[in-house]
Amino acid sequence: MVRSAVSALLIVLGCLLVPVSVLTVWVHGIVLDTDRYVATVAPLATDPAIQEAAVDHVSEAVDLRHNSRKVTSDIADWLRDQGLPPRAADTIEGLAPHLDAALDQAVRKVATHIVHTEEFAAVWTGANRAAHAAVVHALTGEGHGPVGVRGDTVTLNVGAAVEKVKLQLVDAGFPSARDIPDIHRRTILFHSHQLDRIKQAVRLLDLASNWLPTLTIALGTTGVLLARGRRRALALAALGAGVASLALALALTVARRYCLDHVPPGVLSRAAASALFDTVVRFLRVTVLTVLVLSAVVAAGAYLAGPGRLPRAVRATAERTAESAAHWCAARGMRTGRAGTWTANHRRELTVAALPAPAAVFALWNHPTVLTVLFLVLVLLAVLAVITLLAATGRTRG
Repeated sequence: MVRSAVSALLIVLGCLLVPVSVLTVWVHGIVLDTDRYVATVAPLATDPAIQEAAVDHVSEAVDLRHNSRKVTSDIADWLRDQGLPPRAADTIEGLAPHLDAALDQAVRKVATHIVHTEEFAAVWTGANRAAHAAVVHALTGEGHGPVGVRGDTVTLNVGAAVEKVKLQLVDAGFPSARDIPDIHRRTILFHSHQLDRIKQAVRLLDLASNWLPTLTIALGTTGVLLARGRRRALALAALGAGVASLALALALTVARRYCLDHVPPGVLSRAAASALFDTVVRFLRVTVLTVLVLSAVVAAGAYLAGPGRLPRAVRATAERTAESAAHWCAARGMRTGRAGTWTANHRRELTVAALPAPAAVFALWNHPTVLTVLFLVLVLLAVLAVITLLAATGRTRG
């Protein structure tokens, strides 16, 4: 009775820790893996919503309207040099108050050109790689570099893009753009009064990433081994892990809505905020889906190994298929000799030995995905099929 209670408690604890372990893996991967971080945020440079937001903020940051008289004076001087009559040039110079819209359009055109070039994508990627330390500081509550945390707001510095717009404006015939001061404008990415709690949670998850996943697996494994019905306990543990993963997926959906609802109006469009959130949590979603699929596979395997009508029918079909293949091979003189006989005599041991191998490979796999799970399942099925076929040929006599 005590043994069963301890087994159930360990399995429940392991299942409850599954979502937290997944979160620790995500935080650890984003914080410490520079290559994965850069690969995660790189697509944002070509996302239409992010590009539009970048154009808006860069254009607003440049803002030549405060110096429209100097700009019109530059244009008038250039026209005088081209032979325009002085009176006409003076008239153009007097249009300064009416040129705000034209200046805005010129700045926006240059900003749009820069943001939609491959050069901007390269700058974006390079800046994110160089600023990886800043991201670490941001997630741990300190603000440095392009990405930072200021009070209850997460920001991104767009000063580098503004500088490029200034240079292109000068090349386009607006020398007064040189007078635009150096700008370290920060675009608001996320705003929430709960940001301090979020930063504390990130720090805790990062600290727990070194031991919590291992502890979760150890609790679940120990619980299954202590159970009187290990196959049934394994199936229940897998189902529990699957339910916990679904709960995390639901929480992620709620968190997404919460984040989007707390983006300040007029700062970042909902489409841009959605693209940003979805990109940052992409690895987390992949991990949640991977755990869910793995749980389903383990539960299905434990069920098919049981005494139910369907499991018996599946195993019987596999045996008949192997026997038919063995007889077909024997009829054509193809035999496995001692290998087949030995396999038939040690089939149970070989089957038991084959089962832990995919689990070990999965545990050692760097950032496994659903495809990883499916690949390992196919490999395991192929190994079991070979064992079954060899055992069948070992039992066949002529």
